[in-house]
Amino acid sequence: MEDMIGTYQTKPFTHYRKNIALITGEGWRKHSIHALIEIDVTTAKELIKKNRETTGERISFTGWIIKCMTQSLSEHNEINSYRVGRKKIVYFDDVDVPIPIERTIDGESVPTVYILRKANEKTLKEISKEIRDVQEKTLGENLQVIGDHFTPLERFAFKAPMILKKLLLVIIRNKGFLKKKHMGTVGVTAIGMKGRFPGWAIPLGGTTSVLFVLGGITKKPGVSNGSISIREYLHLTITCDHDLIDGSPLVRFIDRFTELCEDGYALKDVSNQ
Repeated sequence: MEDMIGTYQTKPFTHYRKNIALITGEGWRKHSIHALIEIDVTTAKELIKKNRETTGERISFTGWIIKCMTQSLSEHNEINSYRVGRKKIVYFDDVDVPIPIERTIDGESVPTVYILRKANEKTLKEISKEIRDVQEKTLGENLQVIGDHFTPLERFAFKAPMILKKLLLVIIRNKGFLKKKHMGTVGVTAIGMKGRFPGWAIPLGGTTSVLFVLGGITKKPGVSNGSISIREYLHLTITCDHDLIDGSPLVRFIDRFTELCEDGYALKDVSNQ
């Protein structure tokens, strides 16, 4: 009888993958709305390249997006929010940004997490340096959250059986202050930075109320200063919890965010920061 299986190999469904499945399952519970947008980043990329050639400094493109995002959020903090119980919403002034940092742990590629605290108060250079530093940081333990100061709850959650992790997620689901403390407020992931990815990705939502997914950058004709030229466009998906955020404030936030990005916000005077 012909072999219908062929050669194969099996690998364990590790606790890292179980943690990811748990988090994505939590995101699936939300009433998410997705905004798929294109942003002209030609000016920004030119300024980043020019700064590197003149100063030798490496400005993080993701860090720059975070800088534009946090500035927009400081002007529209209704986006930077969580539920508190059944009857209240808390709007935060501080923007804490969880970002994935890919690592190899025990021979497995694992997306670890680092929370960039009070990103709205930091300069572009400070954000870029913090991201670069954490990318080079060595993990002392097999953890999926990078940091030196862990609360007793976090230490317990890392080592707890899966059934207790699920219970903890249920407990903090509508506890906005706890979610901010342990999970940040607005997530950012840059899948387009890992290789050629000419398009958008639609996330499930994650644990934060808002999630930015940076897709690929493509070149195509566009209008700039009244003339047509080849421009570079970033594919970006913004996913929001519709229970907290309506269309009108989301549009106003995206309008301001797009304006800052296309103007190369914070890049023209980066050497003075």
